[in-house]
Amino acid sequence: MTDRDTLIHRFLDQAGWGDADRRPLAGDASFRRYDRLKDADGRRAVLMDAPPPQEDVRPFVAIERHLLDLGYSAPRLLAADETAGLLLLEDLGDDTFTRLLAAGEDEAPLYRLAVDLLIALHGHGPAAVPAGLAPYDDERLLTEALLLTDWYAPEMVALPATARSDYIGLWRDVFPIARGVPGTLVLRDFHVDNLLRLDDRPGIGACGLLDFQDAVAGPVTYDLMSLLEDARRDINPGVIAELRRHYLAAFPGLDRESFDASWAVLAAQRHAKIIGIFTRLCRRDGKPIYLKHIPRTWRLLDAALAHPRLAGLRDWFDHYLPKNKRGVPQP
Repeated sequence: MTDRDTLIHRFLDQAGWGDADRRPLAGDASFRRYDRLKDADGRRAVLMDAPPPQEDVRPFVAIERHLLDLGYSAPRLLAADETAGLLLLEDLGDDTFTRLLAAGEDEAPLYRLAVDLLIALHGHGPAAVPAGLAPYDDERLLTEALLLTDWYAPEMVALPATARSDYIGLWRDVFPIARGVPGTLVLRDFHVDNLLRLDDRPGIGACGLLDFQDAVAGPVTYDLMSLLEDARRDINPGVIAELRRHYLAAFPGLDRESFDASWAVLAAQRHAKIIGIFTRLCRRDGKPIYLKHIPRTWRLLDAALAHPRLAGLRDWFDHYLPKNKRGVPQP
């Protein structure tokens, strides 16, 4: 038994779950791991094991409390040892959107539920953002966009030093465009892997929320774009168009041109980041499974770069990473 195992057993004993059956539930692209617990009385809970210093559970706890205060279905905290990176959480079940879709569920109502949640959240205005939440500022956006040049590009081409500095300058030029829409709480990983359907809860309470510890204060376009431009699965274009209309109908004062331009900038930024992350997951973390999504992510990035406000970035990509250099790194 490792020191980590001993720490976990002590935590569960103190929380009253020491005798519960414990089985692996899931891992993800981070260092976090999850176990499902079930005790003799039939109670269930989820253990989040987020070992420091790689992980910090305090942002998760803060956002969880804020979401619950707003009336949304985040998992309730049952016990915590924040220093050790251990949380015991309400078990929201297995019905992630990803599993429901794989089982043949119609995607339209699931995505509609998620969009309705975003409409409600964004409808809170400034109150959607908890006090002291970090902004999605230029430095954070830029650090993420550089994952493409620093991890993916070396697999494909030898970039001159000036290419990276030009890339930085082009992103700095367009980031202000992303903020041409109102700000809100950005959950940041708002996609089908992190959403659950809770059939015993009414309205938007039926949309369970996971994996929101990286939340920031940023543009209202980000989470909607993240949901509807998913690097891991193709979505019916008609569903995407209808849900964009549905969202905009809820905010008639939102300028459509500003919305479209903000969406394009943040979509390009996110897809560039994800291409870099998927490459890093393979090279650094030994997780090549994510490489299969890179072609789809490139298609989404190309579509975002087609916006006229991104012409400079599109030219950069065409020059330094032309289409014949946008392959999948070797595992």
